[in-house]
Amino acid sequence: MNFFFQQLLNALLLGSIYALISVGYTMVYGVLSMINFAHGDIFMVSSYIAFFFSAFLLRFAPHLFPILTFAATILVAMIVSSLLAVIIERLAYKPLRTAPRVSAVITALGVGMFLETITLALIGPEPHQIAPLIPFRIYNLGGVSFSSNHIMVFAVSFTCMFILDLIIRRTMVGKAMRAISFDKTIVPMMGVPVDTIISATFALGAAVAAVGGTMYGMVYSLDPYMGILIGWWAFIAAVVGGIGNVRGAMIGGLILGVVQVFVAAYMASTYRDFIAFAMLLLLLVFRPTGILGRPKIKKV
Repeated sequence: MNFFFQQLLNALLLGSIYALISVGYTMVYGVLSMINFAHGDIFMVSSYIAFFFSAFLLRFAPHLFPILTFAATILVAMIVSSLLAVIIERLAYKPLRTAPRVSAVITALGVGMFLETITLALIGPEPHQIAPLIPFRIYNLGGVSFSSNHIMVFAVSFTCMFILDLIIRRTMVGKAMRAISFDKTIVPMMGVPVDTIISATFALGAAVAAVGGTMYGMVYSLDPYMGILIGWWAFIAAVVGGIGNVRGAMIGGLILGVVQVFVAAYMASTYRDFIAFAMLLLLLVFRPTGILGRPKIKKV
């Protein structure tokens, strides 16, 4: 049982990061019906932003309270990643809104490759890891070990997802996003600034991904190509939960984390990808809209 609970803890840790990244996919798809395949690479860039800014603070402000260093690192990563996402949306995606969907998909893949290549050229292929931003301690509860990093990742991830859910459901910006996803043609007639809301959607999704990128860099190592695989897994999580549904993306991320960790723990790591993709295929066969997704009603 101790082994089971230890793996469950690891699964929730990984799943919470997947959930933060998958939210960006599902938000953009909900508003624009577009898959932003560059989102995984924005997550990668946010991890490096957190890495360099935290290193800067630890070197030039070593006496700053750890919690302030941690908060400042996340805040800077969120701001810079949001600006990057808005710039990409305005320069690469906005001119293609009326173009065929395949044009936007190809452009998103090209943007992702550009981010990977320029990161590789500027930083190099060597793996990095964010230095401990809070005092590192190991705790043991009933035979289950966890660190202060685990606690921080859980606390920040679930708090961020809770706040995002409130923004989507309770604020005027969130209501405008849901209105655009429902009917893009009527919303402009009601005075909703569509371009501003779309940019806000990209910015919000990137900011949440930056939180996940900072959390990821505190636990795992960074490299310029990590956004490819993690981005695909986050996309799968969004599809499993019901792409276009924020709560579904969160649930899908947790489910994918549980599947990956438990398959590696009880079977073999070589079966991890096979089981995850098989789960996706079975879900799409029996429930094409995902767990919380709803089929779109065609209006005549």
